[in-house]
Amino acid sequence: MCMMFFMYLFISSFVSFALIMILVAFFILGERKVLGYIQFRKGPNKVGIAGLLQSFADFLKLLSKSKVAFFQGRSWFSWLGVGVFLFLACGYCILYAVFGCGTASNNWLLLFLIITSLTGYSLLSIGWGSYNKYALIGSIRSSFGSVTFEACFMCIVIILGVVLSGYSLFELSVSSWLLCLVVPGCYLIWLIGMLCESNRTPFDYAESESELVSGLNVEYSSVPFICLFACEYLIMYIFSWLVSVIFFSGYYLIVLFSLFHVIFFIWARGTLPRVRYDVFVEYMWKWCLIILVFSLFVVL
Repeated sequence: MCMMFFMYLFISSFVSFALIMILVAFFILGERKVLGYIQFRKGPNKVGIAGLLQSFADFLKLLSKSKVAFFQGRSWFSWLGVGVFLFLACGYCILYAVFGCGTASNNWLLLFLIITSLTGYSLLSIGWGSYNKYALIGSIRSSFGSVTFEACFMCIVIILGVVLSGYSLFELSVSSWLLCLVVPGCYLIWLIGMLCESNRTPFDYAESESELVSGLNVEYSSVPFICLFACEYLIMYIFSWLVSVIFFSGYYLIVLFSLFHVIFFIWARGTLPRVRYDVFVEYMWKWCLIILVFSLFVVL
């Protein structure tokens, strides 16, 4: 029985990963089109009908590129970082599949925190393996930002656990509606946190060096670049879905607000300026974290 459950979970996770990857292809295309119109240009419109096949053409182009690996001592570290980042994305897909198949895991949100904690290690490994000191500096800055928001995520999850008397996401989705009206502060901080965790504007500190054009993956190509780029968008989708489940719930509301948060990622990249790093860190540790800890004591 246990073996059948794990087989079912594996198949569900694999199908979820494949479907989300297809969604990611159109997510990237939609982002490029929307950013194009924001900047008064067309965006991709040549490959296929209205540019619908542009992402698949880019995928084939990247696969055709090659790079000589293991010619320096640090090459294995870059592959380790890519592997950890891919494992991180697969972990999110497993959690997504667990929720989708109706399995009521009593510690779903705690498992989410465990998987999120791997982000800093993957970012450091990717930056160290780039052979670029600016990418390394960006990875250190980005990983510290990730640690900052992991502390905030932890406080928010504990507050949700106290309010809802458990950490089961499935039970949360069927027993609570519009939780964002009950804890609006947690919702706003979670929005900021998912932008930072996904390395998106205005918290894309891995790309804030003027010498970089692509952040941590500036020295990557072919399959490693595809893994890093696609998994980043996969994590954006998972966070968009998760924030909708936690703070809105209801099947139709989850679908609607998942789309809203995906558009929110694109809008933030197209309009918001990057926040200065020292101001961001000071604000998070001095104000947001203290407010969350105080709120936790009030709830308890």
